[in-house]
Amino acid sequence: MRLLCCVWLLCCSLPLAASQQLNLFNWPEYLPPEAIQRFQEQTGIEVRYDTFDSPEVLESTLLAGASGYDLVFPSTTVLAKAIQAGALQQIDGSRYQYAAELDPELMQFLAVADPNNRYAMPYTWGTIGLGINRQAVERRLGQIPLNSLDLLFKPEYVSRLKDCGVSILDSPQEVIAIALNYLGHDPYASYPPALRQVAELLAGVQPNLRYVGSAQHIDDLASGEICLALTFNGDAGLAAARAAELGQPFEVVYRIPREGSVVWFDSMAIPVDAPNPEAAHRLIDFMLQPEVLAEVTNELFFANASLAAGPLVDPQIVADPDIYPTEAVRARLFVERQLGVADQRQRTRLWSRVIAQH
Repeated sequence: MRLLCCVWLLCCSLPLAASQQLNLFNWPEYLPPEAIQRFQEQTGIEVRYDTFDSPEVLESTLLAGASGYDLVFPSTTVLAKAIQAGALQQIDGSRYQYAAELDPELMQFLAVADPNNRYAMPYTWGTIGLGINRQAVERRLGQIPLNSLDLLFKPEYVSRLKDCGVSILDSPQEVIAIALNYLGHDPYASYPPALRQVAELLAGVQPNLRYVGSAQHIDDLASGEICLALTFNGDAGLAAARAAELGQPFEVVYRIPREGSVVWFDSMAIPVDAPNPEAAHRLIDFMLQPEVLAEVTNELFFANASLAAGPLVDPQIVADPDIYPTEAVRARLFVERQLGVADQRQRTRLWSRVIAQH
């Protein structure tokens, strides 16, 4: 899903006036092309689709200003920073026909980054957990629970998986938060003893990693090049689908760690200096339709926040507790939280010291 590429979606055959163009900035392959085509046909608004390959690229673009974009898709932490910097327009949820169908509990989660839900509408949400080649892992470790970060963080386990390939996200804030939570600390603790424990934990993992990255693991899980990845649930879902298409003799599964993990949101937001904000509002309204969000979930394997979309989502996806977690699992999840500059730098230095050795 989040592939390192840049594509343009220019689906209209006739040139349109500049006022009828919507400039969109998003992850690659993160909107179904069929949905964009329908939006263009229904509205006459041409969508120019530019892509970023990391949250940091979107963050720097928003904070620099004058981006030229009308609609962006920030993660929870980027959303919080952009709101604080005054880089986004306020929106009125009542203007969107299907906003009332959004899950109130998930809106409260999102409100950690966007108090009172004044600046963004949720697009997709999910967790960070374990993408696993079930057969490869069980051959090496036997019938042990697959829903535990012990697979990654205990040297006696991860060392036995080194030969079949282990990767983690190049995402220090999230990975360090997950490690802190695993060790029994507040995920956003900043006191030195806790961070020293995290450094020791990651140092034990580091020699067993094939690589640290943000996209390669999707194809590598599907092809059998790696057998364990700390990854986004949707990325693991794509890897599983690709492995099945390839007729692989193994199954790729995703598990939310029983110890708890990050719940993340990608949202739709309008830059404060958007050239065509009305077009952005129309696309948000279009995307919040239950049938469109169901299409997103069915294609990308990421959950959406629309209660009305549930009956339209593939029943196997809805029934998968690692995509739509149960209440018991939700209780162990924690939302991405914006950290102060000093704490961010502290974590970045920790990450560089440990991971740079790889």
